[in-house]
Amino acid sequence: MHRPRNIAYLGLRELPGWRVKLYGIAWQGAEPRPDLLQAGAELAGRVLLEQRDHHGLGFCVVHEARGMTYVLVDWWACENEIHQRLFSTSDDAFAPHPSDAIGCVWELAVVDFERRAWLRHVLANPGGPDEDAYLRETFNGKV
Repeated sequence: MHRPRNIAYLGLRELPGWRVKLYGIAWQGAEPRPDLLQAGAELAGRVLLEQRDHHGLGFCVVHEARGMTYVLVDWWACENEIHQRLFSTSDDAFAPHPSDAIGCVWELAVVDFERRAWLRHVLANPGGPDEDAYLRETFNGKV
């Protein structure tokens, strides 16, 4: 049975050559535990700093689900591609997720929002790409 979960934008993280939106999802409460958010942000930093073909823009979703925590690290590459790495843990030791999953209904709400924001502000913007407008547009709500 579906139960709405809170999705919260938790700020912009700046890394060398990167600006990354951080989102949190929690199955209980307003956002994931601070230690999980910190671990997810650090993981995103390690993943992103390894990438070569990118816009320097992306987003990270830390989802404290029942029994597992997931971290989605997403970034924009080429002109219109979103790239992703999915990690999970049941004990705070994140590893690549062991299945072909790309996300759950809550996480994919963020991915869909970000896809639409990228299209609106970067790809289809009549005035040309506006990366700052893309970064300012964020999602908060229940899904």
